[in-house]
Amino acid sequence: MKYEPKLVKEIMCPLEYGLDIFGGKWKSRIICILSTKDVMRYNEIKKELSNITDPVLAAMLKEMMADEIIFRKQYNEIPPKVEYTLTEKGKSALPILQSICQWSNQHTGGNLDKKLPPCRTCDKL
Repeated sequence: MKYEPKLVKEIMCPLEYGLDIFGGKWKSRIICILSTKDVMRYNEIKKELSNITDPVLAAMLKEMMADEIIFRKQYNEIPPKVEYTLTEKGKSALPILQSICQWSNQHTGGNLDKKLPPCRTCDKL
């Protein structure tokens, strides 16, 4: 069953498409976290994000699967086992996110670390 969002988004240009794919509070962070390991389980992702709720994480993962940024593999066993990985399309966003991190560091005058603690995955991008 393919995930269908409740509201159809009207994308007007390629920039909007890109921002929709990896923009927002959680999607880029999920991509960064998944880039640090080949395979991660739901609870591992949630632990890394610490302050995300289950409904929001589930929705973000569904959207990212629909956009073919991540791949979900479910094993038919009890208890259920589900693993998430970045697709090639998802991996192709990493240089873009790295450029955004570098741009942010250049234009905050070194004060970003004082305002926001650096993400544990920033240096691994």
